[in-house]
Amino acid sequence: MARAGLTTDRVTLAGAELADEVGLDHVTMSAVARRLGVKDASLYVHVRGLEDLRGRIALLAADEKTIRIAEATAGRAGQDALTAFANAYRTYAHDHPGRYTATQIPIQIDPELLAQAAGPRRAVDLTYGMLRAYALREPDLTDAVRLVRSTLHGFVSLEAAGGFAHERPAEDSWVRCLEALHNALEHWPAHQEGAAT
Repeated sequence: MARAGLTTDRVTLAGAELADEVGLDHVTMSAVARRLGVKDASLYVHVRGLEDLRGRIALLAADEKTIRIAEATAGRAGQDALTAFANAYRTYAHDHPGRYTATQIPIQIDPELLAQAAGPRRAVDLTYGMLRAYALREPDLTDAVRLVRSTLHGFVSLEAAGGFAHERPAEDSWVRCLEALHNALEHWPAHQEGAAT
């Protein structure tokens, strides 16, 4: 029987909080049960297992990150929107490192639940929408989306791992990276039909 007050959302949130504190790789069913003050078996009424829990953490994080980015970019366009998007993305990764990690791995969860989830789809839509101000068409638009995602993820991941040991502040490099990204998007070489891919 499920413990009174214990829900799938509570279990997911407990797992997400633990992930932020100790890292997603260290989240276990036992650790989440201890955090909630229940026996391990109680959790299985609400989640199928560790992979299901991690998938739910990823969906929670995708929703949170997307909401933060949407609020930051509302009413903005071009470089202004790109900067707001990137800053919201980076801040979320700083504030919720374990949850952020969950958004970067394949989601192992019930396909039906994944199909109903709005966060991952909305995140993609927001990125494409923000880049349309640069007047890119396919396949250039998808290439640009991949460049933006790779740049932001690469920077925040290296930063989190202590990869920027140089005396120059990471914040200064971040600003320059966003300027360079804007410049690359503004002067994107159009895809030529028949060109080597």
